[in-house]
Amino acid sequence: MPVSTSPRVTVYITNHNYANYLGRAVDSVLSQTLDNFELIVIDDGSTDNSRELIEKYAENDKVITIFQHNKGLNVTNNIALRAARGDYIMRLDADDWLDAHALEILGGALDRDPDLGLVFPDYYLVDEAGEVLEAVRRHDFDNVTLHDQPAHGACTMIRRSFLLEIDGYDENFRCQDGYDLWIRFIKHFKVQNINLPLFYYRQHEASLTRDENRILDTRAEIIKRQAKLDRQKISALAIIPVRGPAANPSSVALTPLGGKYLIDWTIQEALEADCIKDVIVTTPDAAIIKHVDNVFGGTVICVERDSKLARPNTYIEGALLDAMETYGRNNDLPDTIVHLSIRSPFRTARHINTAVDMLHLFETDTVIAVRPETDIFFQHDGNGLVPVRKVSRLQLEREGIFREVGGLRVIRREFLEKEKSNLGGRIGHVILDQKAALNLNSELDWKTAESLVSEHQTNA
Repeated sequence: MPVSTSPRVTVYITNHNYANYLGRAVDSVLSQTLDNFELIVIDDGSTDNSRELIEKYAENDKVITIFQHNKGLNVTNNIALRAARGDYIMRLDADDWLDAHALEILGGALDRDPDLGLVFPDYYLVDEAGEVLEAVRRHDFDNVTLHDQPAHGACTMIRRSFLLEIDGYDENFRCQDGYDLWIRFIKHFKVQNINLPLFYYRQHEASLTRDENRILDTRAEIIKRQAKLDRQKISALAIIPVRGPAANPSSVALTPLGGKYLIDWTIQEALEADCIKDVIVTTPDAAIIKHVDNVFGGTVICVERDSKLARPNTYIEGALLDAMETYGRNNDLPDTIVHLSIRSPFRTARHINTAVDMLHLFETDTVIAVRPETDIFFQHDGNGLVPVRKVSRLQLEREGIFREVGGLRVIRREFLEKEKSNLGGRIGHVILDQKAALNLNSELDWKTAESLVSEHQTNA
């Protein structure tokens, strides 16, 4: 490519030991219907035969090669950003590949709207062998008002000048580049989805669980950092309603788990959460109050709830509002209320902090903790079972199902006081890992929890 020619699009491929897949990724770029592009291939310390393969492609005038040693994804992203000459820039992972029209369609969208800063397509999910599992279709962004579902980190085309304006990628994080960028980008620039599957995303089964935990941990750090940049320290009031044995003979609050009572797990994590100003336990049970006072002393506020507010058929909001009223007599009520259930012992202070940050970052009325459900669910329509959502190889974002888990709800105080509800309005979410999501509702759940505690103590 002549030095004087500026490409319209820069595509860069990041590679680490993906020689088996890299050729298909590179070929998919070189065969694009859009001709005015450059391709930067960056190898990050591969120990397989990636270098030999990359050097063969270096003979192509459109290809620029960079060899480095284990710098990580976000550092590599910034290296590509500095090397890029295109008006638009896009990353392609070495194990994925593009539809032949991807650059033309995505680049065309940016050409038509100078205010558009980022555009991303739908995609095909494929297995390790490259066989299509399903098509994943995002929402029509003309109808999206809550941007808490980020674009895929790869195969998202960005106006390079806008990316430079927000200082590129944050090198404090070694993964989840797309999530960090998304949160910072949507504050300043317009984003858009193209409802066409324009790349093939390879799913490696063996790494799904490990990657999820790493991803969720990193996302929590990203959210925490961004929330701190956006505003002063957020404070919230944690309320833990406990009916106790006096109101509920089957109460598990004082059931031992891992050397302490179940209620203590939630109280300790609430006390450790940076965002929590005070922790309230509201209960009609004198034994619960005595236990909390003995174990936690003055660090936890106990509110003796009227037994009428602890009856089986009463709404929990009554207990929350009663606790808030009692607290407010001698204290300034924070703007944020955190409702915690004691049946989720592995939900941690980090999860609480993240949920509170999400409420303020995306300006929602409530936030709940969830797990995405991929199983097939059915309803009975009187004639037999019918799927809750259409069973097909097309995964529609609007048909995604989430299960509430973790006994964690965050509510704006103003919303709770006005609506008398701890769920509703504009609802955001935080995804919990599988361990944190465990609710102790059955004997099997308890056995699972005991096993997890035992495993942790053995490995400690």
